[in-house]
Amino acid sequence: MRVLVVEDERKVASFIKRGLEEERYVVELATDGEEGLELALNNVFDAIVLDVMIPKRDGLSVLKELRERGKTTPVLMLTAKSSMEDRVAGLDLGADDYLPKPFHFEELAARLRSIMRRSSNEKSTKLNVGELMLDTVSHIAYLSGREIELTTKEYSLLEYLMRNKNRILSRSMIMQHVWKVSFDPESNIIDVYIKRLRAKIEIAGNRFIYSIRGVGYRIKEPQQESAQGEE
Repeated sequence: MRVLVVEDERKVASFIKRGLEEERYVVELATDGEEGLELALNNVFDAIVLDVMIPKRDGLSVLKELRERGKTTPVLMLTAKSSMEDRVAGLDLGADDYLPKPFHFEELAARLRSIMRRSSNEKSTKLNVGELMLDTVSHIAYLSGREIELTTKEYSLLEYLMRNKNRILSRSMIMQHVWKVSFDPESNIIDVYIKRLRAKIEIAGNRFIYSIRGVGYRIKEPQQESAQGEE
């Protein structure tokens, strides 16, 4: 999962980034409203953590423009202010939740999980493809009830595939979402990680991940027949 954090206080931003990365999120940081707005408009994020009091452009202004431009990315607002008026203003502009400072990281992480579940077609904290199950709270994968050991990037890639079950994902989409960089046609990093995942989850004759020639990959139920162009 990919999260944008817009926060100008370096200690707070570092605290949030470190905590989210330990939870296996991919985190992008912005230190002012203009930078945060540009990143949010031009990239795909699963959620945005947006401070209200930031330089160049305040968080409420950023949120207002995001919603006016049709961006529906879930937004968790952070603020040093705790008045009812401030919370109402943010929620009325389209914020999904509000968290006053100071806060415990555990609460921030729980609120992020909640707003992402509410905005997703997949409301459960468990993702399933056949006998393959991913717990998005504990960040643990299971195959037929047996825990599978995954690296952070392997987990992020598998979660992205499973959240988009049966959907063809291009290499560009995968690279931007999991590695947060533009796709380099000379790089084979996606293929390398797909091979690693297959080695861990495609055992006992089960097939989950299919290559779509010239396009990318998708994950689907093992019993489904391969379509034309799938490998």
